[in-house]
Amino acid sequence: MTSPAAQPSDYESFRYLNRGVDFPAIDLADPNHRRSTFDAGLSEEERARVERIFADNVIISLHDHPQMLPSNPSELFPYLHGRHEYTAYTALADSGLNAIFDNLFGIIGTSTSAGWKWDDIVTTLGMRLADLAHRDGVTVAHTVGDILDAKRDGNLAFVLGTESAGFIENELDRIDILYGFGIRQMGLVYSDSNSLGSGQKEDRDAGLTTFGRRAVERMNALGILVDVSHASDQTSLDAIEASTKPIAITHAGARSVWPIPRMKPDDVLKACAERGGVLGLEAAPHTTVSYDHRTHTIESVMDHFEYAVDLMGIEHVTFGPDGFYGDHIGFHHAAGGGLGVAKMFDTNGVDYNPVEYVDGLENPSENFRNIAGWLVRHGYSDSDIRAVLGGNVLRVLREVWR
Repeated sequence: MTSPAAQPSDYESFRYLNRGVDFPAIDLADPNHRRSTFDAGLSEEERARVERIFADNVIISLHDHPQMLPSNPSELFPYLHGRHEYTAYTALADSGLNAIFDNLFGIIGTSTSAGWKWDDIVTTLGMRLADLAHRDGVTVAHTVGDILDAKRDGNLAFVLGTESAGFIENELDRIDILYGFGIRQMGLVYSDSNSLGSGQKEDRDAGLTTFGRRAVERMNALGILVDVSHASDQTSLDAIEASTKPIAITHAGARSVWPIPRMKPDDVLKACAERGGVLGLEAAPHTTVSYDHRTHTIESVMDHFEYAVDLMGIEHVTFGPDGFYGDHIGFHHAAGGGLGVAKMFDTNGVDYNPVEYVDGLENPSENFRNIAGWLVRHGYSDSDIRAVLGGNVLRVLREVWR
């Protein structure tokens, strides 16, 4: 098998699969399609500096979905329920990433859009691991050493994670099973409340449950990074307090910069930093908008970045863009009811300009070089850029993973 960069494009390869028999008969979005007009305005010397930063340092996305989605968003559910998700390996080879936290699409369940059940995650993980095992140029990371080895060898390390732990129901041992399957990061709650705690779309915030505290303890003991991105404010604070290890907010932003429940308030961000954790800046459409940039672009996202750096310290900030290959707005429309998009994105009357995509941060292939270009153009040092593009994540993983 040849390396990903030498293989036919992901889009062309998919066209020749046995669709309708072994794979869904659904046309997928072309991962090579680009709509971004963002230009950091770099000089030749600055562009060379960006490439040197990528060559010399470990670049990590703390949260992404590197799969290709249907070109027609109405086919989202049949595609995801088929459990044959197709990953844009070739397109990812252009990203400059050395490691990516892949959260799959566990927010979409088989019988409801509220999330996976136990059989769903076991099936999807098995399929995912089989796919990764037969692809040259990629590896599944279980340790920090695996990520460093991937950088050395020119491979891309996949860190397997989930956005919710609802599928463990009330069985703590299922966390051990998932660890054995390679899961190294778990969100506690996604939108709806579950047995661990309250989600972001609930009217009443009951915080972390007693069972949720036991689950956090088990994740600490095993070496799984706890994520509170979609947990309610009180659940987030409770989890940070309960954890003996740093926790992550893998993909979110600051509510002080944009007033929606999907963002985190200052007390949660400060508590995360005080306990050694890290915030990954989100870039899904209509999340990290800002008062100063109400048309969601990379500039809006970087408003959140600068605010978080001032509040938390630059050693506690990184990026988890939450991108994928396909129509993100169409995804929200197709799955919005179950995902609680209307509730989580409610601005309480603050006006903004809707977009079809986030210019500069539309998909995993373009995200990190554009971020690096913005940081270089705005005068950040190499050491600061090294920290926010991967160094801060490595620090946390060295403390959390065993």
